[in-house]
Amino acid sequence: MGARGSVATTAVAGCAAVAAGLQPATGLVTETAPFADSGSGSGDGSGAGLPALGDLVFGGHDTATTPLPKRAEALAADGVLPYGLPDAVRAELTAADDAIRPGGPQPGDTRDDEELIAAFAHDLDEFARTHRLARVVVVNVASTEPAPTDGERLPPSSLYASAALRAGCPYVNFTPSAGLHHPRLRAEAARAGVPYAGRDGKTGQTLLRSVLAPMFAQRALPVRAWSGTNLLGGGDGAALADPAAAAAKNAGKARVLADTLGELPDGELHIDNVPALGDWKTAWDHVAFDGFLGSRMVLQTIWQGCDSALAAPLVLDLARLTARAHEAGLTGPLTELGFYFKDPDGGPSALADQYTALTGFAARLREQP
Repeated sequence: MGARGSVATTAVAGCAAVAAGLQPATGLVTETAPFADSGSGSGDGSGAGLPALGDLVFGGHDTATTPLPKRAEALAADGVLPYGLPDAVRAELTAADDAIRPGGPQPGDTRDDEELIAAFAHDLDEFARTHRLARVVVVNVASTEPAPTDGERLPPSSLYASAALRAGCPYVNFTPSAGLHHPRLRAEAARAGVPYAGRDGKTGQTLLRSVLAPMFAQRALPVRAWSGTNLLGGGDGAALADPAAAAAKNAGKARVLADTLGELPDGELHIDNVPALGDWKTAWDHVAFDGFLGSRMVLQTIWQGCDSALAAPLVLDLARLTARAHEAGLTGPLTELGFYFKDPDGGPSALADQYTALTGFAARLREQP
């Protein structure tokens, strides 16, 4: 979902490049030894039984109309993709773009929720049949939505999530949007018998927080205040300029601190849209804490990175892991995948503990037929 956005385009292009040996598998945790018995970036799916990168087929839904090859060219011009890569994987980008269907609801669309869900589920079934796929994993990488209200209509993310359940597809919510977390979908998710994971991919600032917060707790250093600022552009920056969407995003960032430190420290978190930054972002954190005998200390961090390049390998990891979980007959929330999320469906909050759970999940998959 959001198949023509920056994250999806980078994931499709990157998967093709790594599978063909054109680029190393940097950032792909599923290509490290606990999963693949190989650090070579071969993408052969060995070890935990994950599908090979070269076996993945891409399609999706989007309201945007810019074809993936053109989107990839724009990302290369901005320095997100390597120079020449869009041409090298143009066939794969074109094939994926041919499998993208119109998203919705579009302005003026008179279909009700049930009709939209049925249409999206039909597209998923048709995608599987056309490409003779063993299974389809639905991953939401669309723009962040405001938190749902008490209105009768489901938000788009929840329409797509419901369609995934109806089509029997594993589901991953890489965004802070409601998706399967909508109250009206809880019973449906419990009955569906498919694995799912989410929500809100942990790519930068919160990744650092999940490492640093346990350090303060374990060293008995009380945190007095933790503030942060995010500067970003692109589609995500434009979407998060909406205060309601930014609030949904910040909720996951705050949860990491509250869960690890026992309470949410004082401080503010701001997300500012800077269109000139494009797909690049800067995140700054200011941590005020106490040392021995009440000495006042401060830690500051600056994270500068490319959001799509940070997110894309995680999206590929999650697609492979949930596909393998589905093949192994696992159902319900995959709490072991909390390593990838700001707001996971349970499990520990510290990154080191989450990594232990993730590698334990890899061992579990090795034992599954």
